[in-house]
Amino acid sequence: MTLDRRHFNALLASAPVLAAGLPGLATAQAARTRVVLGMVLEPPGLDPTVAPAAAIGEIVHYNIFEGLTKIAVDGAVTPLLAEAWSATPDGKTYAFKLRQGVRFSDGAPFDASVVKFSFERAKAPGSTNKARKALFDNISSIATPDPYTVILVLNDADATVPFRLGENTAVILHPASAARAATQPVGTGPYVLESWNKGSSVTLARWPGYRDAAKVALQKVVFRFIDDPAAQVAALLAGDIDGMPRFGAPAALRQFQADRRFKVEVGSTSGKGILAINNRKKPFDDVRVRRALSHAIDRKAFIDGAQEGLGRPIGSHFVPTDLGYVDLTRTYPYDPDRARALLREAGVATPLEVTLTLPPPQYARKGGEIIAAQLAKVGVNARIENVEWAQWLSGPFKGRFDLTLINHVEPLDYATAYADPNYYFGYDSAKFRGLVATLAATSDYKEKARLWRDIQRQLAEDAVNVFIWNPAQIAVFKSGLRGLWSSSPIFANDLAALSWAPAPVKV
Repeated sequence: MTLDRRHFNALLASAPVLAAGLPGLATAQAARTRVVLGMVLEPPGLDPTVAPAAAIGEIVHYNIFEGLTKIAVDGAVTPLLAEAWSATPDGKTYAFKLRQGVRFSDGAPFDASVVKFSFERAKAPGSTNKARKALFDNISSIATPDPYTVILVLNDADATVPFRLGENTAVILHPASAARAATQPVGTGPYVLESWNKGSSVTLARWPGYRDAAKVALQKVVFRFIDDPAAQVAALLAGDIDGMPRFGAPAALRQFQADRRFKVEVGSTSGKGILAINNRKKPFDDVRVRRALSHAIDRKAFIDGAQEGLGRPIGSHFVPTDLGYVDLTRTYPYDPDRARALLREAGVATPLEVTLTLPPPQYARKGGEIIAAQLAKVGVNARIENVEWAQWLSGPFKGRFDLTLINHVEPLDYATAYADPNYYFGYDSAKFRGLVATLAATSDYKEKARLWRDIQRQLAEDAVNVFIWNPAQIAVFKSGLRGLWSSSPIFANDLAALSWAPAPVKV
């Protein structure tokens, strides 16, 4: 008997069992449960509470470790290990109601005592949780009236607490496993560490005991470390990786936009790209020299040349999506003549010989060449020193540098970066610390907005660093991959939200 297409389709619809057993008829491919993602940098460890590298959060945050709250891709704060919370009218007391029935992947129970341990560990005098030390230092007491209630009493009101507790610096660790978290992380999240091949990749496996394991589509996620932009492009085209949430080769963007195998999404970040200046070293301890450097940099030329035009100029350590943002990009317009005049006024003999230390990301390596060329025009000879990430953390981040080009990705980190004179660029201003302290003690929103503006203007006036650009996020991934973040309010990859679209039916 000969079947035309109409009769064939009718038979197929009425006899799925028969169709499944006949060669050449419709068959559905098995669902894909594995994904390989590319990352620019390898983290120094896997405990986000003891090291500042954003790469740590890209792997473990929301995946292995969880906090009381969660920051969504749009920046909204939602419940996570805390089901709900409330604050007193004066903004000094927060009560968190914890989720019940949660366990760590080693079987240890999650309760209020674990939260208290984690926060007291972060607050302790010897804590290395520098990125958010001010948050925990502001906690005057932690009460646990029952196993699933935590009450935080603050010294000063802080409306940002729910957001801060959703950052990777506030993840919850268990007392029995916290000391090993950098290499053997144990958390309450949907994944566990399967392996770490140093210099190559980290593999996470879905944890069957997770409270919502049935909702997690991917059984295995591999993070591959690829800092070279050309290698990132090659890995995507060859199918060695399925996507790069933070693609580091913007020059190749049009190539992927024209390729139907891929999707490209350009979103926002909270990053502040700066030419960091060592304020402790001469002649950079003179504000006129720092202002000269600010006038020497053409932000638009940098963004066009190093970022393919993807990014926005900034004039202080805030970005356009931040609360209280004020545009200060006109404070130091590109003006080489003014830069040279300020150097003369400061008594600096030119050419001034300095070292420009560059970490691995392309924005630094490519952007550093642009910065060096612009500085040379005003009599500052910047000798480029390329270093690996571990070297940057042990060198410039410890205060051993002249100039360095770096993207500060943490949102609203002005207090951490500028109110601590021991921070790596050594800004020491009693006036600025006073503004931050006044802001922390203020609950009135209009007054907060005014203080945020004053904080930005103070940083610009003191030209602490050369504030250059707010980077865009570029995500490139295979067209069937769903759930990848298009923006980065924080540096994280929410793996539980990822899945593959159903494979097309073959006939």
